[in-house]
Amino acid sequence: MERRQLGKNGDLVSVIGLGAWPIGGGMGRVEEKTAVGTVRTAIDNGITLVDTAQAYRSSEATLGKALKNGYRERCFLATKVSGKYGQSDIETAIEDSLRALAVDYVDLYQIHGWNSEYPIEESMETMAKVQAQGKTRFIGVSNFNATQMQQAMQVTTFHSNQPRYNMFDRQIEDLDLSYCQENGIGILAHSPLAKGLLTGKYTVGYQFPPDDERSRSHRFQGDLFTQYLSVAEDLQEIAYQKGATLVQLAIAWALRQSAVTCVLVGAKNTAQLSDHVTAANLQFTTQELSQIDEILKNSPNGYT
Repeated sequence: MERRQLGKNGDLVSVIGLGAWPIGGGMGRVEEKTAVGTVRTAIDNGITLVDTAQAYRSSEATLGKALKNGYRERCFLATKVSGKYGQSDIETAIEDSLRALAVDYVDLYQIHGWNSEYPIEESMETMAKVQAQGKTRFIGVSNFNATQMQQAMQVTTFHSNQPRYNMFDRQIEDLDLSYCQENGIGILAHSPLAKGLLTGKYTVGYQFPPDDERSRSHRFQGDLFTQYLSVAEDLQEIAYQKGATLVQLAIAWALRQSAVTCVLVGAKNTAQLSDHVTAANLQFTTQELSQIDEILKNSPNGYT
């Protein structure tokens, strides 16, 4: 699988990474044996970057089991401190994460999101301290916009930002992509399939089980759900013409941006991985990208 460099002088990582939110049970219960098999199959198929977080339910503990027997040495392991970003919060969180993951260090430690309750100076200074202590090789942020990244960068340098980016969520194209390129910050794009809206798997009226986060999301309810699925159906026709699936189209579309280092795709079982690992090979013509943009004008967000 193709690899791209993370940030200005970071490691080469696979352009497709495994986002471990689903195996933690956030999108419905996943048997531990299935989750472990999914992680190992991903690594066996060339996916080197595995990303989790303190807030991903049982994900870190599951990964701790999946990465035994030599799998830890074959992956670039990333996790995040979630919610509270004071000095003691971060110091406690990294220890908890290392314990759950059953490792001595992670490759990338990230602040999960911007929270104005916590001074960014304290948060980033603590992240730099964690790095200096050898508990993480690199540090990064997640869901920060350009202004927030700039404030964080004034405290200490970091290697990555992990924003939401997909055909229905294109806000980072305005300023964030260029800021990252200009400042040597790698982008780990999460939610490339828009939580399933870009899979072609669902139909109007589909009911998600109560233990699936989508059962409480407005995007997966009523007329809005119908609108998204209609646009996805048109996109699926583009994929069909290319001999690809909608999943592959969506992943490759996000990777078309040179500023994007890696696209993080979740999987609940090994079968879902087959579409993911081959998506990086898909290329677009200028005409195809124009066709996609025309279709996306009809999406509820209307980004072009």
